[in-house]
Amino acid sequence: MPSKRKLLQTALIALIYLAVWEAGSLLVGKELLLPSPFATLSHLAVLLTKGETWLYAGLTLLRIMSGYVLGVLAGVLLAVLTARSRFAEALLSPLRAIVKASPVTSFILLALLWFSSDLVPLFISFLMVVPMVWSATAEAILQTDVRLVEMGKLYGLSRWQIVKKIYVPSVLPQFLAACTTSLGFAWKSGVAAEIIALPQKSIGFMLYQSKLRIETVDLFAWTLLIVALGVPLVLFMVFERWFLVPLPKGPLEAMLGL
Repeated sequence: MPSKRKLLQTALIALIYLAVWEAGSLLVGKELLLPSPFATLSHLAVLLTKGETWLYAGLTLLRIMSGYVLGVLAGVLLAVLTARSRFAEALLSPLRAIVKASPVTSFILLALLWFSSDLVPLFISFLMVVPMVWSATAEAILQTDVRLVEMGKLYGLSRWQIVKKIYVPSVLPQFLAACTTSLGFAWKSGVAAEIIALPQKSIGFMLYQSKLRIETVDLFAWTLLIVALGVPLVLFMVFERWFLVPLPKGPLEAMLGL
């Protein structure tokens, strides 16, 4: 649990940002360009009383997190394959390089030709996660001390025991770091895909509608909701709390017996 000092520091930082925001709003003097924090938070409070807001947020989370989970699984499988086979690495690594080098907007536009609007955010989230998890996991596998593996064989460990006792502890830190980083990319890219693909029941669709109607307060409120969902999801609730804090152990550690 965070200490009282940490909570006070976080609250102070939040107040500083709100004060800067309020000062900027007063300086601009036009709510159409920069609404005040009070107006934005009040509108967000109204949005949160509506059932459709929670429905759209839930569907957005479902699309993006589905793509994220599938991307992590695919990244791990590709990492194992390319770490064990030089031919697979030579064959597949150009695809990884293309995904890393290309702007996400290009893939969103291509995905619109291939999938329905509801599947585009899922696909884009998947695509952003795969190369990051793949690269980090494959590198960690290759960096595992071969002498430990040989020693495990000498002591009669089975292949599964070698994976569990040697490879998993060696790979896990880099794997979890890649998962944490890629989750942020998946969230941002997934919402961007919604804004372009416009699945009707989504946060991205509501953002686009706010922009069309030039309702800046509504636009800021939905953006604040995206931040409110994304920040704890990426930085704390999933990995910082479950995996990177030594006690208590997270579900993945418990499952693997670490």
